[in-house]
Amino acid sequence: MASRMSNAEALATLLKKATRVVVFTGAGISTESGIPDFRSPGGVWSKMKPIMFQDFVASPGVRREAWTRVFNKTAGWTGAQPNAGHHAVATLANAGKVSAIITQNVDNLHQDSGAPHDKVIELHGNATYAKCLDCGQRHELDVLEMPYSRGEEIVCDHCAGLLKTATISFGQAMPEAEMTRATEESRACDLFLVLGSSLVVFPAAGLPIEAKHHGAKLVIVNRESTDMDDYADLVLNSEIGPLMSETLRVMA
Repeated sequence: MASRMSNAEALATLLKKATRVVVFTGAGISTESGIPDFRSPGGVWSKMKPIMFQDFVASPGVRREAWTRVFNKTAGWTGAQPNAGHHAVATLANAGKVSAIITQNVDNLHQDSGAPHDKVIELHGNATYAKCLDCGQRHELDVLEMPYSRGEEIVCDHCAGLLKTATISFGQAMPEAEMTRATEESRACDLFLVLGSSLVVFPAAGLPIEAKHHGAKLVIVNRESTDMDDYADLVLNSEIGPLMSETLRVMA
């Protein structure tokens, strides 16, 4: 407890001094809600092969497999509840302390926790709904389950384009508008707080260094060490939920 308290006090001190905080979240914040991560042993990609974007577009059979994974919840990315870490971030965002929540996650848990939707920047998309690859129209998954169950091709009812979950697949371009906004927020902040990212997936992993180069303090909270720990002003190898909850209590 003493160690966690000292960690919380150190983080609280930096948060109190900051006027514009960017929170950057990876799989580690959502594993505390029971959502598996991507790359570690026992993670999603150790259990099933990723579907490449080009293969999804080219092959009806691959699209069928992708939709089967969606409706069987094979990846386990949806249906969980926000945890204490998500709620703490939402509290800071609603208080005006956090200007942006940049996330690599696709689980919608920041929004579900009450964080302002306009502050959440999803670099890898969102698994809780689908989008048309042609016109971009949003489609809810529960509406699409019926044509899937009938074995039909799942297409847009607006333009007949192919539909896909709103995640960024392997081989698919990163969302330009979101990356631009994330970069701008990183350059403008005075504290960049990493929660639960191994910081190995680029270009997203370059954002902490972007913030640091523009004068921000860098804090990394992750269960394991990262390659960017040497750049950080504070590194805490801790569970996110308990640490963030204690930090809020210290700040109160």
